[in-house]
Amino acid sequence: MLKIDGNYGEGGGQVIRTALALSTITGKAFEAKDIRKGREEPGLKAQHLFCIKALQELCNAKVEGAFLGSEYLMFVPGEIKGQTISINIGTAGSISLLLQSLLLPCFFSKEKVRLKITGGTAGKWAMPTEFLQLMLIPQIRRFCSEIKMTVERRGYYPSGGGKIDLLIKPLLDKSLAKPFELVEQGTLMHIKGISHASKELCHAEVAERQARTAKSILSKLNVPINIQAEYADTECAGSGITLAAYFSKDGKEIDAQQPIILGADALGEKSKRAEEVGKEAADKMLKEIESRAAVDSHSADNLIPFLAMFGGRIKVSEITEHTKTNIWTCEQFLEKKFEVDENEKIIKVS
Repeated sequence: MLKIDGNYGEGGGQVIRTALALSTITGKAFEAKDIRKGREEPGLKAQHLFCIKALQELCNAKVEGAFLGSEYLMFVPGEIKGQTISINIGTAGSISLLLQSLLLPCFFSKEKVRLKITGGTAGKWAMPTEFLQLMLIPQIRRFCSEIKMTVERRGYYPSGGGKIDLLIKPLLDKSLAKPFELVEQGTLMHIKGISHASKELCHAEVAERQARTAKSILSKLNVPINIQAEYADTECAGSGITLAAYFSKDGKEIDAQQPIILGADALGEKSKRAEEVGKEAADKMLKEIESRAAVDSHSADNLIPFLAMFGGRIKVSEITEHTKTNIWTCEQFLEKKFEVDENEKIIKVS
């Protein structure tokens, strides 16, 4: 049984989320100790317990130590079985963080898996669901037969109540999956985005103001910009904006197999003007573009487990602590070793 340091690296929940995913895929059981030991509230949080519960359903795993605040966890995976799994986080707990444990194992099922998840679609310290739609799914689509995600309802902090429906049909012949080759940024072709808010903010034109500000700042790039303003019925007020920049290797067409897409986002908060939200997202986008990288800093750590499983190389705008933690965790479960060029910011797995 593998022994995992639950306080490694940035000392958060990333080790546990990634370990759960890779344990389920490889069939290797693990024990984790000192989980989030250095944090103000150490041990497993509610979001981690939902990860564990969902994977128990997916692969009939045996578990010890799965309770709130536990600094110890033992996870013994079983066989992954295609099914429909419904998960209600019950709060604004991040759907995207839950998927860091659950998404990759679904690619290794022998049958389709459908995930119906209720929780937060936008929150601090986690990718919004729009980021998954615009950046992550286009990159990992090559590793499955089909993947389709529908955001049925948005859910903001603190009430949550957002809903997604995610269908994954696995690629049974994994030799057909092409490794990553995301190194050259290429030519910027266009930018699109989604500026969203709850309906109660419609009268203040929050979504439009976020979009207008972002578009104004990005207009100096001299490419087409299309940012949609959307409103939705939600359990509590909230807003946010996600931007995606699309590049072409030959300056003519965007490669559907190896798309170069950089993302940036910002979240609305009480007393934070819509213009501030739009500016924050646009400034982040400019920074990502100026890095000349082919993968943005937020996508990078989410792609690491896929890179570990399918191989290839990526050039990232920043090697974050989350990325380093994910690399270390992957190496505990897999015989593959990562090559990291800190100067060029290229991460490779052969």
